[in-house]
Amino acid sequence: MPNLGLVCMTSTEEIRFRTITRTRLRSLDPALQPATLREIYLDNLSRVARAIDFCTRRGIRLFRLTSGLFPQSEDPPGSLVLEELAKPAARIGREATAAGIRLVMHPDQFVVLSSDDPNVIANSVTILRQHARVLDLFEQPRSSWAALQIHGGKGGRPATLVRSIAALPDEVRLRLALENDERAYGAAEILDICRETGVPMVFDAHHHVVHEKLVSYDDPSVERMTRAARGTWSDPSWQLVHISNGRDSFGDAKHADYVDVMPEAFREVEWIEVEAKQKELAIERLRKRWR
Repeated sequence: MPNLGLVCMTSTEEIRFRTITRTRLRSLDPALQPATLREIYLDNLSRVARAIDFCTRRGIRLFRLTSGLFPQSEDPPGSLVLEELAKPAARIGREATAAGIRLVMHPDQFVVLSSDDPNVIANSVTILRQHARVLDLFEQPRSSWAALQIHGGKGGRPATLVRSIAALPDEVRLRLALENDERAYGAAEILDICRETGVPMVFDAHHHVVHEKLVSYDDPSVERMTRAARGTWSDPSWQLVHISNGRDSFGDAKHADYVDVMPEAFREVEWIEVEAKQKELAIERLRKRWR
């Protein structure tokens, strides 16, 4: 069986993470802000440790860290507080490595490296650097093993995306992976960009189905893209793919609670993130049914 990955949280309240909005933080007395963030960050670190234990007990070897793990840490005082917590973060990261658990991240939709607006690109780089900082704090390698997965962003601008990737700092670029989506960048176009930039491709089979209006995972393009994407990874055994099923129909872009239909080609992939609403329950059911 491939390694089926848990995305950010559990279906129950067992693994959840705290947050705070910028508006709420700034409404507090400035003298109280560092203590508030320190409490949240420490609590979330303990929850990451709990998630690692949860995954270890269930034989889950891939965990996607939430992008909001350390809210408002891109600005003072959050940045300073986060630096104070480098030692406990490193310890937890080493625990994950010792347990054989791969940690990855997926920054949000605000990362658009293909934008026409230089300010949007600059903000996107800031977000990516902050995610890379988190992976550095957890002592994860600067390689696609600890993948930072993003979409192509604004459609029809592959040249801009290529230039933006080339200019990224090493802590981001060496971890970066590009994922196809259902609207702007289909699998074939992302594959071309990945080959040009040397960035690995995360093939999302469900996005591909929606983008190409396919009626089955048995479509030859699914196997073709799975194998082509594997060739973009420096170590093919690190290949990471995504799976989900449509909620109301096979081609529905919304994710279902479980994954009951799988591409046969994914049996050859070692790492699969399961993007289903029922999280670990979906993983357990898929393990039983897909065997």
